Amino acid sequence: MDTNDFSLFILQLGIGLTFAAHGAQKVFGWWGGPGLLAWEGAMEHMGFRPARFFARASALIELVAGLLLAAGLLTPVVAAALVAQAVVIIFHVHWGNGFFNARSGIEFPLLLGLGAAAVGLAGGAIGVDALIGFAAEPSSRLAIVLGGIAAGLVALAVPRLASQRITRTV
Repeated sequence: MDTNDFSLFILQLGIGLTFAAHGAQKVFGWWGGPGLLAWEGAMEHMGFRPARFFARASALIELVAGLLLAAGLLTPVVAAALVAQAVVIIFHVHWGNGFFNARSGIEFPLLLGLGAAAVGLAGGAIGVDALIGFAAEPSSRLAIVLGGIAAGLVALAVPRLASQRITRTV
């Protein structure tokens, strides 16, 4: 193992476990988190319908994909899922608050998303993928991470489409 692999592994652990911790807050209510019922209410308030589906999906993406990223299993795929999550968090929740985290800006979710993208593009360094011989080609890793960005943008459209549909039917 060289120092570049070890450096990437540190990033992989840090990004993965941070996402997983946020997911655990949402799923289990740990560390002052909301738990699933309150998270569902938050998703409803943010305009995501059906709120139960989006609450569970977002919480489980953070928890499960975060743990898988930390373990280095299916690294490009789980990194893309976390990138998609970060896109939604940045543009739906934090964008209007500016850059800095002190004002709930995009700083923190942007760094998490960029970190997940970097690990996904690199393919991870140390982990289960290396043990089982799973290694996606660089062009495949790029396509997968870009797919994560696209998925995040699609998820962003859901509340807007739902609100337009509700407005038209009223």
